[in-house]
Amino acid sequence: MILNALGFLLIITGGAMGIPLIWALYLREPAVTAFFFSSLASVAAGLFMFQFFPAGEEIRHREGFAIVTLSWLLVSLFGSLPYVLTGTLPSFIDAYFETMSGFTTTGASVLSDIETVSLSVLTWRSLTQWLGGMGIVVLFVALLSQAGSSAMQMFKAEAPGPVSEKLKPQAKETAKVLWQTYLVLSLACFLLLWAAGMDFYEAMNHTFTTMATGGYSTKNTSIGYYSPLIQWIIIAFMTMAGINFGLYYLSLRARTLKTLWRNQEFRLYLGIILCATLVVVINIHGKVSHTLEESFRAAAFQVVSITTTTGFATADFDQWPAFSRILLFLLMFVGGSTGSTAGSVKIFRYLILFKQAVLELRRQLHPRHVCCLTVDQKPVDNNILISVLLFFFLYILIYCVGWLVLLLTGMDMTSAASAVATTLGNVGPGLGSVGPAANYAHLLPFAKVFLAFLMLVGRLEIFTVMVLLLPAAWRR
Repeated sequence: MILNALGFLLIITGGAMGIPLIWALYLREPAVTAFFFSSLASVAAGLFMFQFFPAGEEIRHREGFAIVTLSWLLVSLFGSLPYVLTGTLPSFIDAYFETMSGFTTTGASVLSDIETVSLSVLTWRSLTQWLGGMGIVVLFVALLSQAGSSAMQMFKAEAPGPVSEKLKPQAKETAKVLWQTYLVLSLACFLLLWAAGMDFYEAMNHTFTTMATGGYSTKNTSIGYYSPLIQWIIIAFMTMAGINFGLYYLSLRARTLKTLWRNQEFRLYLGIILCATLVVVINIHGKVSHTLEESFRAAAFQVVSITTTTGFATADFDQWPAFSRILLFLLMFVGGSTGSTAGSVKIFRYLILFKQAVLELRRQLHPRHVCCLTVDQKPVDNNILISVLLFFFLYILIYCVGWLVLLLTGMDMTSAASAVATTLGNVGPGLGSVGPAANYAHLLPFAKVFLAFLMLVGRLEIFTVMVLLLPAAWRR
């Protein structure tokens, strides 16, 4: 049953390779052969698994976790083939790191000179982020011929956040709504970038990586290469990509933007971005940028890019004043809204933790006072509160262990701390030797494999991966 589902996902992956294959044919690049055989291998393996291992049973919690985790490992394995076969990244570990970074929308790269890479390979690199942004398993659920509890198990296992918003009665219909919203916003982003001066190819690639909050660019200097207008457009769409996609659908159905503003997570999300931007502007104005517009644009871009875990850059913020660097580092632990393409901890969890902390302080003053934790005037189930507390504990624990592991590989303290934060939070660029002006190519093979694992753990929000490490998950 698990192999059947994994086979279908491999077919989707192989079919997606047709897009860079078309570009390679159009541009007459040597990569045609590499993409043809990569696509053929993915589709052939997928068809074999799909045909010879029929799905006859209902997918339960354990199978749902296994399908989601193994699918990301498997599609990253086959997605590495174009890098290896084209010679772009001859090392399989480097190729797997780059692919996992793409599908998990982390944006950490081992490529030193992006502009020398063939355009078709860069297209595949960007496309992996777009597919991973909304989720390859969510796409699989949307394409399922039958929907039910099986689809819901997989949807819940991959959907970001402590709660999976049910926009429709069936998981398949909810997945369709999310992907349709994703497509519409992607089209709008593409048209605006194209109209603002990007050519068709660059607009397409940067749309893929902006809406996925991924951060891969086709230029060595990232978005700093482009005009201020393009930078503002990308700021706007990074911000939109960090909002719960379900809210767009609910706002459209209600035909009012009040649905957005009434959402407490949305208001806190915008508040954090605005406050952090203003503070950074004050800190860098006259030191990094000399006009108010430049300071505001640089601050807004980096704050939004880090908060939404996109990872684009317009400047080497590792050279900014210490206050701004530390603030951006702390924003790596924030993330976007639940149900968005952003990674990290998520605003909703902080909202619950803050509200629960206030309630506990009130209980200290009034021990007999009975109060209920609510968000958007709805009571929060105690199971969700426990899940949030456990997630936060595991997130910090994994971060600390990861930091120590990287220190053992010889990395300096700052680089190790930021490398774990950016991979676990799916951010991309960090500080020090993995800053926005550097990359991850110099790391030891073990460090790359370990960070690739952290990318997966962060993208699937810990529980989906960690539950498979329990012996009970494999017992009958």
